[in-house]
Amino acid sequence: MPQTRLHTAATRSQDHQPRTPGRPSRINPEAATDAQRRSGALNGGFDVLNEILSPPAAGVEKTDDALVTAGTAAARAARPVVPSTGDAVVDLREAIRAKLAYVIGRTPETARERDWFAATALALRDRIVDACLAAEKQVPNKRVYYLSLEFLIGRLLSDAMNNLGLVETTRKALAELGVDLGTVEGAEPDAALGNGGLGRLAACFMESMASIGIPAYGYGIRYDHGLFRQSFEDGWQREAPETWLAEGNPWEFARPAATYRIGFGGHVTMSMVSEGVIRRTWHPAETVRAVAHDVPVVGWRGKTVNTLRLWKAEAEAPVDLGQFNGGDHVGAVANRMRAEAISRVLYPSDSSTAGQELRLRQEYFFTSASLQDLVLRHVAERGDVRSLPDHAAIQLNDTHPAIAVPELMRILLEDHGLTWEDAWHVTTNTLNYTNHTLLPEALETWPVELMERLLPRHMQIIYLINWMHLEAQGKDGKSDAAHLASVSLIDESHGRRVRMGHLAFHGSRRVNGVSALHTELMRETVFADLHALEPEKIVNKTNGITFRRWLHNANPGLTRLAVETLGEGVLDNPELLRGLDAYAEDPAFVARYAAVRRGRKEALAEVIYDRTGVTVDPSALFDVQIKRIHEYKRQLLNVVETVALYQAIKSEPHKDWTPRVKIFGGKAAPSYTQAKLIIKLAADVARAVNDDPDVADRLKVVFLPNYSVSLAEAIIPAADLSEQISTAGMEASGTGNMKLALNGALTVGTLDGANIEIRDHVGPENIFIFGLDAAGVRARSAEPHYARDAIWNSPRLAAALDMIASGRFSPEEPNRFRPLTDDLRHRDQYLLTCDFDDYWRAQREIDAAWNDPKGWWKRAIHNTARMAWFSSDRSMREYAEEIWRVKLA
Repeated sequence: MPQTRLHTAATRSQDHQPRTPGRPSRINPEAATDAQRRSGALNGGFDVLNEILSPPAAGVEKTDDALVTAGTAAARAARPVVPSTGDAVVDLREAIRAKLAYVIGRTPETARERDWFAATALALRDRIVDACLAAEKQVPNKRVYYLSLEFLIGRLLSDAMNNLGLVETTRKALAELGVDLGTVEGAEPDAALGNGGLGRLAACFMESMASIGIPAYGYGIRYDHGLFRQSFEDGWQREAPETWLAEGNPWEFARPAATYRIGFGGHVTMSMVSEGVIRRTWHPAETVRAVAHDVPVVGWRGKTVNTLRLWKAEAEAPVDLGQFNGGDHVGAVANRMRAEAISRVLYPSDSSTAGQELRLRQEYFFTSASLQDLVLRHVAERGDVRSLPDHAAIQLNDTHPAIAVPELMRILLEDHGLTWEDAWHVTTNTLNYTNHTLLPEALETWPVELMERLLPRHMQIIYLINWMHLEAQGKDGKSDAAHLASVSLIDESHGRRVRMGHLAFHGSRRVNGVSALHTELMRETVFADLHALEPEKIVNKTNGITFRRWLHNANPGLTRLAVETLGEGVLDNPELLRGLDAYAEDPAFVARYAAVRRGRKEALAEVIYDRTGVTVDPSALFDVQIKRIHEYKRQLLNVVETVALYQAIKSEPHKDWTPRVKIFGGKAAPSYTQAKLIIKLAADVARAVNDDPDVADRLKVVFLPNYSVSLAEAIIPAADLSEQISTAGMEASGTGNMKLALNGALTVGTLDGANIEIRDHVGPENIFIFGLDAAGVRARSAEPHYARDAIWNSPRLAAALDMIASGRFSPEEPNRFRPLTDDLRHRDQYLLTCDFDDYWRAQREIDAAWNDPKGWWKRAIHNTARMAWFSSDRSMREYAEEIWRVKLA
């Protein structure tokens, strides 16, 4: 694979003999340099490079399809060769049949839906591999390495078919086998590798990099059970493990040769290597193994395939036979359980000390494995680790991989013998950091005590980085205590904690925000003093989404309409969507556009009934809020407005109310009590509203369980209204707002995150803006009793809160929701009360707009037509040019 394998990789021998052009050398572990040996992969690190570098034996075709995890075990035999007939449908049909028989071990008569999915995925994966091997095999001048704790890739079958141009071919091939493509697509589980916008952004970026020709590796963790599978029990969120890997993952290639040791704990020793030169060596007390699993990422039209490399944690020894044979059967596998816990679940609760330690272990585990892997690859290809900045750009997606700063320093100092100055130059010219939040609780900090115990060498490096950093301030005349405390990597005021955001900032070449407002607030608030020291470091790169997933795949009806109206070029160039503006008042086009939406709403109505038992009217306004449940995202504002609307309908039942279906989706962190209570309130309000004949067919409320990428693909094309109502200044960007607007939903939102830029692109007349802006939020927050005053001045808000607090929606437990209402009355950190009346005004303006179908569809079409700038292809081009300095293939 062009971006998966080291095609012409070689490492210089100790005497730096030049290698023969075009013929890579074989690595001899015995003759390898100390640096190569120390940074090499465990138990075959050189073997994996040699496997790639060495020519195949006579008569043997070398392929990356050697290990397939599908079903209960890896299929190690060479794939069955299906002769080409020249007919693409027949070829694919026979390939699927062969995979079903020789890899899955089933006949068409005994195959389950899951078996058909696995066979189809494996057959398509072969075509991905063929495309890789046929592509240019030269080592790219520079690669991007994208480190993210989340990659919310969803289902991959539709992505692969679409990007390879094989949707209809696959549909016909399966039909000839008596199988429906939709059924096969539905049998694929969502990959449980992420939670929300952070992971979905990473997935969009990986797909876009492959589509526009940026050679890249994504690095993350291969979670066994993801975040959790959400269900509701009497309206309460319940969490169960995801089982997405129960029958294997046919898309991945296991890479057991690419395994690295990851250390924890222990101590550091010092030795004199020469006069005045001291070497520090870390001796971990515990090591675990990071084992690579590769998932190919297919670009548009299959031109480029990059790699998502996911790390699985394993113990050095699966069982202590001495303990086992001595009768301690549980203790014998304790180390294995401790090691495997690292890649067991995403975001283990950090409400306990043990949970905090596991999170830090996760972050260091995947960061260290990724850095060891990419440094080994670089040395194999280029020889000199000092040239790493010229050939690698590492992007840290949020603070989770910020430990990369001291870890890369450690690798360069200890494994490659660089001086501190050289190592710091390499580190700060290779790393880049994306900030995704200004919320204090999301800007990670770790107790110094925990860091010293778990990563003692890294804490030494952090101390030295910080000392040199603060010394430089003194030399520049900025030595007052307040300034030093502000820019220090160690927060001394809250129990001594390492500021991971500060660490990432100081150790990176570029730091970027993800919307214009967010970037400006970074400069003015959380990084203000650091920004003053390095004013060129912070840049803006507004987020984007891949149109291939969120338009082509999610909404084929709308895509077909765009192609028939504007031509096939719109598939390659989203800028051409702007041509739809000319049809916003064309009756024939508007009718077809509305028919597409109606069809998707009917399909979503079936999903809602299947999953909740609630019947909804597709002709009603579908009002959608789908995102992670958090107080700053203000699902509670939506619920309180729903209660106020319910009261209004009850008080004026004969008024011509606009029929509306409120659709919620999202998960609350298991330890986030307030967020889980908001879900319960939404469920209890839904039960009361949906069972009340006085509001029948005028208001329905549903909360769809287990929100996921595949569920989003069902909801987004059916949405009429997009709720983007976070407190201004608190949402870094958002991408759900982009997906919904692209599919023609009108936005009701605050001047927060990317909402501002969406307004600028679609036009203020095609979006509903309400509430305080970021400056207004800061000013109002400084006022005493702002929540009390807002409630006092809003009888409608006061009545809604009174109804909730009275136990009307929870008669069996009247005080159930008092924690929510008391918080709004006395604290209201996210200024829900201050924005409520303007939110109500905007919603009634939306009612009036919905009752003017001609005007509504005109606005919807303008939204679809004007969203091209929010393509993640544009985002990636900007990163490539202005941050990574990478040329597109």
